Amino acid sequence: MTDAAEPRSQTAYQVRFDWGLAGAAAVEVEADVVAWVDELDAAAGPNDTRPASAAKAGEFARWCLDRQVELGGRFRIAVVAAGVVLSDGSLRFAVEDLLGAGAVIDALAELGIDHQSPEAAAAAAAYTGLRNATRHLMNASVSARELRA
Repeated sequence: MTDAAEPRSQTAYQVRFDWGLAGAAAVEVEADVVAWVDELDAAAGPNDTRPASAAKAGEFARWCLDRQVELGGRFRIAVVAAGVVLSDGSLRFAVEDLLGAGAVIDALAELGIDHQSPEAAAAAAAYTGLRNATRHLMNASVSARELRA
């Protein structure tokens, strides 16, 4: 399936971004790896995803660059923020997962893997714009407060 036929797959880009299980299904099309970002480890990702986080963003990015060198061509990465699945099945935005995904996307860009979808670029910009406050924001988020309650 091409991006023109299914824009949500973001296949025109090397680095893509979406939310939750439905987002993972959309952006995994033609991806070499799907990074599942769940900063508070509250939701298990699909079996075929690789865990990623703000704390290990550099390590994940280096792993991707190594795979790209091995392939001798573009290594396509789908980054998925887990979000929080509510009791009614809907998905709630989770700022900690947005920032974690942004950190992963930013780490990829730092290594030259920077052909990003607009969605991925926005997540990276959220992280880079709030980089100095990331720890506080993650700890003060609704999800973190719910886990402590």
